[in-house]
Amino acid sequence: MQVKLKDITKKFGSFTAVNTFSVTLEDGEMICLLGPSGCGKSTILNMLSGILPVSGGEIWFDDDNVTKDPPEERGIGLVFQNYALYPHMTVLENICFPLEIKKVPKAERLERATRMAKVVHVDQLLNRKPKELSGGQQQRVAIARALVKEPRLLLLDEPLSNLDARLRLEMREEIRRIQLETGVTAIFVTHDQEEAMAISDHIVLMKDGVMQQYDKPQNLYDSPANQFVADFLGNPPINNIPGVMRDGLFVTEDGKAKADLSFMKGIENGRKVNLSVRSESFDTTPGDKKDTILCTCTGVYTVGKEETATFTFGDEPFRAYIDVEEGLEKGQQVSLAFKKRGVFVFDRETGVRLV
Repeated sequence: MQVKLKDITKKFGSFTAVNTFSVTLEDGEMICLLGPSGCGKSTILNMLSGILPVSGGEIWFDDDNVTKDPPEERGIGLVFQNYALYPHMTVLENICFPLEIKKVPKAERLERATRMAKVVHVDQLLNRKPKELSGGQQQRVAIARALVKEPRLLLLDEPLSNLDARLRLEMREEIRRIQLETGVTAIFVTHDQEEAMAISDHIVLMKDGVMQQYDKPQNLYDSPANQFVADFLGNPPINNIPGVMRDGLFVTEDGKAKADLSFMKGIENGRKVNLSVRSESFDTTPGDKKDTILCTCTGVYTVGKEETATFTFGDEPFRAYIDVEEGLEKGQQVSLAFKKRGVFVFDRETGVRLV
């Protein structure tokens, strides 16, 4: 099912939680609503479900305007952070419960619940109570309960936040498997960029109730629309070297270093910018390449299979991945060039991408 949000706004008194938000989410995809706490992700999910009324705009499910429809008429399945299983019911009874409410005949609901239990791999646990299940098993039951209704849309509100790191990894892969197997359109709320990048077909990245970029996960990383997107995605975070354009040169904010960089030639003099570079996008063996900056190595660190070095350009610090064979030492001066991917220039005042 295709989902369209047209100029959706949600206000709580004088506070605008979501501001004229428009996006079209395609049928059968896993879409993540990503962003920091308080950016409006869960508010959008609650408006999609009908739990919260919209303050303005429209919500369309395919050709149906569901903006004013109650939750029970929207054909949605919900999975919350706390799973909300009924403690006095068995796994099978929990999964069956939505069908019982809809007065589905007992034989049919048992058959559908058992089939869905197999899809989420809890078919061996049907007689257990929630207290006898692990966190991951409870989550699977909650997903089965949401899907047994055969919803048009599956909504998941930070369903992994109560799990430990190893189980989070396992369960995000399971959620993706289940979504692909059932073909349901799913919207997944998270503030974890790695989670979103790993399982999404598309990501909606938000800030302060406004969509910053809607794109495929790798495109968000490789081609950020603005400074916020570049800063939010990536671990380690992107390096931001502040400076200003003077006579066609990039000069660091402290005035202690400058560089003649061809990709910045079109930026007008006096403009304050950030030269933003992913740690993997420095070339530590530039040879006779143009567009280099002369830097000082301030430290070399090995973490697992990766080796990184810290540098300064002028007094501006940054981090770069290096080849362990290069033998860099603290205090050594080195020329660094830039790779084609992962190098951007942003206006420092507006965050608009210039390069």
